[in-house]
Amino acid sequence: MKKNILIVDAYNMIGNWPQLDKLKKSDRLEDARDLLLKILSNYRKQANTEIIVVFDAMYVPGMTKQYEQYDLQVVWTAEDQTADTYIESLAGRLQTPLTQVRVATSDQAEQWTIFSQGALRLPAWELYQEIKRSKKEVR
Repeated sequence: MKKNILIVDAYNMIGNWPQLDKLKKSDRLEDARDLLLKILSNYRKQANTEIIVVFDAMYVPGMTKQYEQYDLQVVWTAEDQTADTYIESLAGRLQTPLTQVRVATSDQAEQWTIFSQGALRLPAWELYQEIKRSKKEVR
């Protein structure tokens, strides 16, 4: 059985999920980031998948770091590195015959790169719908 890993382009989700986008637009980006992590943490428990959430440091200069929060791996890219390039490199390293990597992003260019590495793409809206369905199944 393959190990499943979901890599999430964090700001792409924040810009595409209604409640997170609303927080962002009302100057509550930190709240949007935290809510995204909480939502993904709950989803991880049901989906039985490892989740790596990647934030682009362009929004928070000097923030380069990796840590675990809510049972998720959280990565802040280097100031001069985009989340896209980090995710593409990470997906290429993690995708193996024994590991299935999915990348959650709605960025078209990133999706093509992901496909070429054998990973699967999951547009932001599809992940949003998948999470909503998984919540209903638990109830």
